[in-house]
Amino acid sequence: QVQLVESGGGLVQPGGSLRLFCATSGFTFSMYFMRWYRQAPGKERELFATITGASITNHVDSVKGRFTISRDNAKSTVYLQMNSLKAEDTVVYYCNVRKVGMNYWGKGTLVTVSS
Repeated sequence: QVQLVESGGGLVQPGGSLRLFCATSGFTFSMYFMRWYRQAPGKERELFATITGASITNHVDSVKGRFTISRDNAKSTVYLQMNSLKAEDTVVYYCNVRKVGMNYWGKGTLVTVSS
């Protein structure tokens, strides 16, 4: 079955960096778009980064230039490099794959940006 496991979250100071990981299994990773979403308490989950199987990427304006999605098809892993972190980046981050019309999610990883 499809499994997604996020890791790499934690506490970081404003202006700092973190790298998130999403390890996957249960599907042919290289064939699927992968996405990163984030969700603040009481708000809807927000898509902010997408990567195709060929590593073509798209980032929303609010993270463009600060966050970078990437992938390693040999390791079935998608990454999120986050730089210049701000307090408002303090949310739970989820990776996602859509397969045969269904969305699959990991449990998320919490990033806290605070001094």
